[in-house]
Amino acid sequence: MKHIASFSGGKDSTAMTLMLIEKGWPLDEIVFFDTGWEFPQMYDHIAKFEAFTGRKVTVVRPRMPLVDLMLKHPIRAKSGINKGQIHRIGMGWPSMTRRWCTREKVNPLDKYCKGAQQYIGIAADEAQRIVSANLMSKKPRRYPLIEWNMTEAACLAYCRACGFDWGGLYDIFPRVSCFCCPLQRIGNLRKLRKHFPELWAKMLDWDAQIGKHNRGFRNYDTVHDLDKRFAAEDWQQELFK
Repeated sequence: MKHIASFSGGKDSTAMTLMLIEKGWPLDEIVFFDTGWEFPQMYDHIAKFEAFTGRKVTVVRPRMPLVDLMLKHPIRAKSGINKGQIHRIGMGWPSMTRRWCTREKVNPLDKYCKGAQQYIGIAADEAQRIVSANLMSKKPRRYPLIEWNMTEAACLAYCRACGFDWGGLYDIFPRVSCFCCPLQRIGNLRKLRKHFPELWAKMLDWDAQIGKHNRGFRNYDTVHDLDKRFAAEDWQQELFK
C-alpha cells in the first residue's frame, strides 16, 4: 500500500511529516492541497520544507479556483419547478452550515489518495477531530501525532527547533489556514486586517462582487460591515490613548 502524508503546511502537519521522515516510517508521497487562499508565507514555507527535507511536495488543486466557485459558478436548482435551471450565480461565502469549500478540498484529495494509507496531522490534544475527519472520508487513515502524544504546542516547538518560522505567521495567529475563512475567530480577522491589509483588500473586493442573494460573510454580516466595525474600534482605541 502506498503511504501519503496529508500536508497542509501548518505546524501540525509539518511536525508530523518531519517526524515520519526522522523515524523512518514508510512515506511515498507528501501531498498539499492548494486552495488558492493560502497566506503568501505558506508557499515560502513549503519551498523551505522541500529544501530542508529533500522531498518534493505534490500539489493538488480544486476543479476550478475557489474564488470562481464563490463568485461566478452557475448554481442549478436541485428540486422544484425550476429543477436543473440556473437560479443563482456563485456559491457565496462558506458558512458553518454551507462548508462547500471543505467538500471541494476533500473530494479531489480522496480521489488522489485512492487506495493509499493517509497520515493525517491531528495533534494529541485535538483527538476529538478524528470522528468528524473519518466521517468525511472512507480512506484508511492513521494519526501519528496522537500515537506519539504530540500536542499542538509540542508540534510548533519542534518545527521552530528545525528552523521553521512561517515568516512570523504563528507569532500573530494561533492557527494558519485559508486567510479569508469566515469561520475563524473574529480576533483573527481583526489581526488579518491590521497585519495583512493587502489580503483584507482582496476580501473587500470579493465581498463587493458577491450577489445579493448569497448569504453574508459572518453571522450574515459582510466583510464591509466588519471593516467598519474594526475601523470604529481602532478610532476608539486612539481616542482613549
